[in-house]
Amino acid sequence: MVFERKINYYETDRMGVVHHSNYIKYLEEARCDMLEKLEMPFEMLEENGITIPVLGVNCTYKSHVTFADTICIHMVIKEYTGVRMTVGYKVTNKSTGKIVLEGETKHCFTNREIKPINLKKHHREFSEKFERLIEK
Repeated sequence: MVFERKINYYETDRMGVVHHSNYIKYLEEARCDMLEKLEMPFEMLEENGITIPVLGVNCTYKSHVTFADTICIHMVIKEYTGVRMTVGYKVTNKSTGKIVLEGETKHCFTNREIKPINLKKHHREFSEKFERLIEK
């Protein structure tokens, strides 16, 4: 699954490159887009009492992008158990094809009380959509 995003001027620093902290936000935007493409946007998950907190983020920065560049965020589900999920990312510069970032985010699924839940048991219809994206 791929998410494209154009870099805004305000996201750059004094050196004219995107500040490293912005990439974490880009990954979040990409995950939200992934959920919409899977026809289960965050609003729908929350209506069903499901939240997906971030447990960890790991990124390696390979290159930089600047104002008006477009990035492509390629996502795969690296691990999915029904309770936990790891999403892998490869961010590339659309015009050069250069790898900008490689990383992953770790998540769990919880109910409204922030107690872990197993989507395979309680929300099979959502679970099956995640299972289709598992990296093979």
